Amino acid sequence: MPRPSSFPDTRAHILATGEQLVRHKGFTALGLTELLASAGVPKGSFYHYFDSKDAFGEALIEHYFALYRQHVAALFTDETLGYARARLIAYFERWLAAAECDPQLHTCLAVKLAAEVADYSEPMRVALDTAMQGIIAEIARAIGAAQADGSLTATVPAAELAEQLYARWLGASLLAKVSRSRAPLARALEHTRLVLPA
Repeated sequence: MPRPSSFPDTRAHILATGEQLVRHKGFTALGLTELLASAGVPKGSFYHYFDSKDAFGEALIEHYFALYRQHVAALFTDETLGYARARLIAYFERWLAAAECDPQLHTCLAVKLAAEVADYSEPMRVALDTAMQGIIAEIARAIGAAQADGSLTATVPAAELAEQLYARWLGASLLAKVSRSRAPLARALEHTRLVLPA
């Protein structure tokens, strides 16, 4: 008879615990024993949901970005924030604010995993690339909406501008993490306001 879990959704609990550990240690440094001890679940529970550590990593990326993308889509359609350009600026302001709440700058899982897993696991690299492309697509839709409602005068194609902005912010996040300074992100926000003219 299977051992009952004390968590209503054991898989989600393992993923949430793993996310916090990966944010602080990285993926390759995280051992299965530490993950299971922190999650308070037996080894069998892990292998019930994930075939391997790589499969767990792939699921972690998909889970994190699915929730993140929902948040981004909700923000970009929140008309209480004003026109579409204001919602775009709010997205990047919140990125900076999230980093300011985390003195060690562990906030962005994409930054934490990008360099680490690209050469470590092809399925994880593909999952991360797919997830990032999804975020870029959300930003591109928001840029298109801002161009359509007239709140944004930039004439650069939305998809191109979205990719440039996302790359800028990922790079700024990496610099901020290395320097343990919010300055690269603050400069990224200044740049963002310039390339998203009203």
